[in-house]
Amino acid sequence: MMFLTAPTRFLFFTGKGGVGKTSIACATAVRLAEAGRHVLLVSTDPASNVGQVFGQTIGNTITPVTSVSGLDALEIDPEQAAAEYRERIIGPVRGLLPDKEIASITEQLSGSCTTEIASFNEFTGLLADPSLIADYEHVIFDTAPTGHTIRLLKLPGDWTGFLDAGEGDASCLGPLSGLEKQRTVYAGAVAALADPTMTSLVLVARAQASSLTEIARTADELTITGIRPSNVVINGVMPGTAGTNDSLTLAIRDRESAAIADMPVSLADVPRDLIELKPENMVGLAALRSLFDGESATPGDWSAPTHEDVVPSLDALIDELATDGHGLIMAMGKGGVGKTTIAAAIAIRLAQKGHEVHLTTTDPAGHLADAVGGEVAMPNLSVSRIDPVQAVQEYRDHVMNTKGKNLDEDGRAVLAEDLMSPCTEEVAVFRQFSHLVNEARRRFVVMDTAPTGHTLLLMDAAGSYHREIARNMPSGTAYATPMMRLQDPDYTKILLVTLPETTPVLEASGLEDDLKRAGIEPWAWVVNQSLEAASTTSPLLRHRAGQERGPIEAVRTRAHRLAIVPLLAQEPIGPERLAMLAQQSPTDGRLLAMADSV
Repeated sequence: MMFLTAPTRFLFFTGKGGVGKTSIACATAVRLAEAGRHVLLVSTDPASNVGQVFGQTIGNTITPVTSVSGLDALEIDPEQAAAEYRERIIGPVRGLLPDKEIASITEQLSGSCTTEIASFNEFTGLLADPSLIADYEHVIFDTAPTGHTIRLLKLPGDWTGFLDAGEGDASCLGPLSGLEKQRTVYAGAVAALADPTMTSLVLVARAQASSLTEIARTADELTITGIRPSNVVINGVMPGTAGTNDSLTLAIRDRESAAIADMPVSLADVPRDLIELKPENMVGLAALRSLFDGESATPGDWSAPTHEDVVPSLDALIDELATDGHGLIMAMGKGGVGKTTIAAAIAIRLAQKGHEVHLTTTDPAGHLADAVGGEVAMPNLSVSRIDPVQAVQEYRDHVMNTKGKNLDEDGRAVLAEDLMSPCTEEVAVFRQFSHLVNEARRRFVVMDTAPTGHTLLLMDAAGSYHREIARNMPSGTAYATPMMRLQDPDYTKILLVTLPETTPVLEASGLEDDLKRAGIEPWAWVVNQSLEAASTTSPLLRHRAGQERGPIEAVRTRAHRLAIVPLLAQEPIGPERLAMLAQQSPTDGRLLAMADSV
């Protein structure tokens, strides 16, 4: 691995969700620790699974990895960080202010902006405070999916400028006096990120056009901030040991080769490593040690599937969804599991069945246009995305044209300054999300959501807004908040999308538990890209297919409704292939039975 030939002190692994950042970060940490280095592995992903990879609990404190001498790990927990951040602000005034005032401040500090700032403080402290990492020769960051990472890496510069301008919103940031002492820390973080002798930024991708385009966008956006990528790693490339006679293997290998050959020009001069697809999932020390091996071994044993029960296709779920005539359909799950593809397939099929459909995404890194193949010539289907930049501008314009309409020049200047707070984005994005939720009263709104952590923050904002409305609404007044819409099973149908692998299933299970605690009951599960459901004779792929049975069984025990979508030889891009994906049934009906229907 070229990125390991002269490793810097800080190594960041970033890229589109599901490309294997955690596996590569963990394998790198093991390699360096077993070479005698003292290493700290940090996850800044709201949906971290570092602990699952090593088979132990990590959490929000630096914890020794028991199986690897010299390796410690830390999972920054956004919720815990936010709770500690709130307490630092509220603690000194508790008992001095009325309980009602304390409750109001607590509510103001419960939004996603506060959570992001709290996580950011933890992150920058590790970069800029030498005392925290003095004992470590290397600090490795397993970052969140691309949209979150871009914001995280840009924040040091944004907040430094924000403080320099003397602006702020105490409801999110706390007293500005409490942030003044952070100036030096933020400036140090900016310097560390931009110094190639201190920091390596490794862009991780799959050998897929969309994944490579994503890391090119990441590289372009970060270059503007002065942070340049040091390496590219293309993970999970189909090895020669997968065979030459299997049509699925050959099709995947051909499209991977074409994607690599057509890599964006901006990445052409960046040093590149290829990592082959391994027979085993990357869980446990033995698997991690094998990840950087030059060649993948051919599995010596593999068996044909034995399940005989039939699992409905995605189209069977779509037929049931269509009976409502309208409503909100949300595809949720971990980054990289194919939420965009599943959402697009559902929208295409509903439109083909004659329904009016609006397909949209809340993912800052989402690219629905790529999934549907550009412009879709279907009169009853529209496609959009919540663009945070556009949302913020529209919100600022709206506030200036309403609240600021009758203010004098000084008043408008104060209002405009207040709207420059980075916290404005939280309000602006939630405002557009609310419009989309309400739009589902008249048509189908199919929503491709952001990766799990960000989706929960959006739900959190919906909950905060609901509590505020309920508290201020006169008794007996009828109203409906976005949270009430989400909790209504006749109005909102949530599909949990996962891959047939242990970690994505655990992640989706955790999301299901979080949703239930918020009073939201998921409607169905979709297991995507299943090799067990595909036609393949490759020993490598059949071996990996055999490993899917445990995770699929775990889904079956939780799901009220279940569909399994096979991995296809051709990428499902464009209306025709998306429709075919939805109609594709598991091969020979060999899979697990659908769980109890509702």
